[in-house]
Amino acid sequence: MIPFDASKDYHKSIRGAVAAGTSLRLRVLLPRPFGVSYCTLLLTKDGESTQYIPMEWEQTDGVAEWWHKELTVNEPGLYFYRFEYVTPWGVSVVRRIEKTEQGGIDGTQQWQLTVYPAAFHTPDAFKGGLFYQIFPDRFNRSGVPKKNVPKDRVMHADTHDIPVYLPDADGEIRNNDYYGGDLRGIVEKLDYIKSLGVTILYLNPIAEAHSNHRYNTADYKKVDPLLGTNDDFRILCEKAHAMGIKVIIDGVYSHTGDDSVYFNKYGRYASLGAYQSNRSPYYSWYTFGDMKDDYACWWNIDTLPEVNEEDPGYVEFITGNGGVLDLWLSLGADGVRLDVADELPDSFLDRIRQCVKKHGEEKLVLGEVWEDASNKISHGGRRRYFDGRQLDCVMNYPFRTAIIDFALTANAEKCMREIASIVDHYPPQAMDLCMNLLGTHDTERILTALSGVDLSHKDRRAQAEIRLEGKALQDAKALLRMCVMINFALPGVPCVYYGDEAGMTGAKDPFNRGFYPWGEEDTELLTFYRMMGNFRSSFTVLKQGGFYPLSAEMGCIAFLRYQHGMKRVAVIANNNDHPIDYRLNDDMRDMVVYYGGEKIDEGIRINAHSAAIIVDGE
Repeated sequence: MIPFDASKDYHKSIRGAVAAGTSLRLRVLLPRPFGVSYCTLLLTKDGESTQYIPMEWEQTDGVAEWWHKELTVNEPGLYFYRFEYVTPWGVSVVRRIEKTEQGGIDGTQQWQLTVYPAAFHTPDAFKGGLFYQIFPDRFNRSGVPKKNVPKDRVMHADTHDIPVYLPDADGEIRNNDYYGGDLRGIVEKLDYIKSLGVTILYLNPIAEAHSNHRYNTADYKKVDPLLGTNDDFRILCEKAHAMGIKVIIDGVYSHTGDDSVYFNKYGRYASLGAYQSNRSPYYSWYTFGDMKDDYACWWNIDTLPEVNEEDPGYVEFITGNGGVLDLWLSLGADGVRLDVADELPDSFLDRIRQCVKKHGEEKLVLGEVWEDASNKISHGGRRRYFDGRQLDCVMNYPFRTAIIDFALTANAEKCMREIASIVDHYPPQAMDLCMNLLGTHDTERILTALSGVDLSHKDRRAQAEIRLEGKALQDAKALLRMCVMINFALPGVPCVYYGDEAGMTGAKDPFNRGFYPWGEEDTELLTFYRMMGNFRSSFTVLKQGGFYPLSAEMGCIAFLRYQHGMKRVAVIANNNDHPIDYRLNDDMRDMVVYYGGEKIDEGIRINAHSAAIIVDGE
């Protein structure tokens, strides 16, 4: 007998997060022989005292009895709850039980209830789409001559070169090697991008910066000269919009480069930088100690001086009228991805949202948060990303972790538990927009990750030697197809990191940032990704439909996407070393195979390390 399961409508009338002011019923099932005389809901708003709310006896069948409570939570916030019941033998507690990493049981947890503002709105135009992430220097080069390119940049003649990964003669890794990818090169490949089913382009930083990754901003208001001009960005947005593709920029607002207009440590710029003088207009942006070289920097990296995101001058520069965000949104950007959003203070995030949304409610504010964003603690307290004043959504790293862990371990129960937890905790408006990624510029390539190679103790020299080929490559590709099928059907918006669809491999930075292999793509994978892109656009239920776990055991996970009046979609993934016959529920017997698997009398047969997508027929 399971006393309470938050994923079941019978126990919790609204799945997942709830809007403030909405009526919610909680129902607990308790054994009749316990002789329960009293049952109480213990509801605690984060950081406040616990409310003790009496529950009402409902009915019994002689074996079990039902206690329930109808409640309305009017104040948005993060809540936790459990149940207490009184028997002749004393007081007992019903709590959420979790399996530990060591295989034991943790019975001390509470359930989380996220209550979001009823007016919380996120951009509908992005939902049901597909992200494509591009590292601009490494995608495609147009060959158009560039002007005003600094002389200290090293250009690769051959796009097959491995990115420079060893320190130079001075012991520094300068990230100053470039391949020449540019914005016009992206424009040239928009037809290709569209063929994948992409509806949203996410570009890693494009502002002027003196590194190939460009996270050390030198001038927030200018496109880097190797990438082109501000006008090139405007043209890219116009061309993309004409093809139904939105464009998201990367906002790096927690730090600048030391080699920048604002800090100017090396005197590259004519302006007076903060490093040079306390009379600099940018001096208050930074925090200096007693010595000139004693300044706060991001993660103690001295080339990345940290900014004070609550400094009025800096806040105005980024979010004020005519500021940085205004510039890029006026040029055509459809939103911003906020680098290290969990390191930005609440007041700054509030201002960013206000600035972005004055350009239209359909502009997107996406945050980089690696953990469960609904209960994240940083900056000295609990964050409030989803209170309607900050983020629309986040990068969904928890899904990535769950899917890859399932691929490598076949632990179905853990995978489903972690996915269901995020779905349960996030407001549906945010969940429907989350960027569901399998690989990014910050992780090893997904094929390399699925090969199972352990990178934790490998230095750059060792990582450079890693090659994926033969059976290991074929096995990783099989797992990749399974993972993509899961990822593309989950709530949220899947994201393809450029080149994953072409079969690119590579360990961690910088090996995950090679140049796209034009003309040498893995055509089998490319065909598969195009099919999956078509799948994304073919079923409305993938846009905002409900998520219903079907099973998670014995190396197999299965879930259903459902919304009344829409065709249903189900995914069954078999990560065993042998085929399985999966028995379908009676109401799913008439569903047909969209991809993978083979229908049998009462279900579907699925090969080893693969998945099947089934959908409602005509």
